[in-house]
Amino acid sequence: LTSESRRIIDNKLLKLMRDKPNIRIELSSHTDARGSAEANQSLSQARAESVVNYLVSRGVQRSRLVAKGFGESRPRNKCIDGVECTEDEHHQNRRTEFRVLSN
Repeated sequence: LTSESRRIIDNKLLKLMRDKPNIRIELSSHTDARGSAEANQSLSQARAESVVNYLVSRGVQRSRLVAKGFGESRPRNKCIDGVECTEDEHHQNRRTEFRVLSN
């Protein structure tokens, strides 16, 4: 995780999890379409798990977190295999999102 990512997690997600001690969160990570689909699936799962591990290191119970990697299967834009894109467009697809499962 970058220092910017940790800052966002601390200020948004960690605060939410501390304010709402019964909330459960799914962390879904995504990649751009460069590289193989299999490698991107593994990479996105590892990214989601790194956020889970970070939150656990900050005191959140692991049982409140679910990590899911989606690889390149859910792009935000036109950047799929075979489509030329700028670095910024690829960057838009590399992300981790969170969804409240229960509260």
